[in-house]
Amino acid sequence: MTTTYSIVQLDRNTSDGFVTTVHYNVTKVDGEFSASIYGTINFSPDTPETPYASLTKAQVIEWVKDKLGEEVVEASLASQIEAQKNPTTATGMPW
Repeated sequence: MTTTYSIVQLDRNTSDGFVTTVHYNVTKVDGEFSASIYGTINFSPDTPETPYASLTKAQVIEWVKDKLGEEVVEASLASQIEAQKNPTTATGMPW
């Protein structure tokens, strides 16, 4: 299984360049099955303290992992994939 974190968008204050919101997507792939989570994380003014121009993708991904809890995200995605592998409901018609 492969899990990929991506940063979709950053919102920042133009006055000081500090990030206020991170928009993220986390995707897990297990063979033909996949699951994803999209969300946002808000930060209070001046936290995190790294100015926008100095940020790296890896640093922002670490913020997301720290804020969400990497184990919680992994468990949620694994649960979604398990539900796809072993569905408890179905749709269709018998004819």
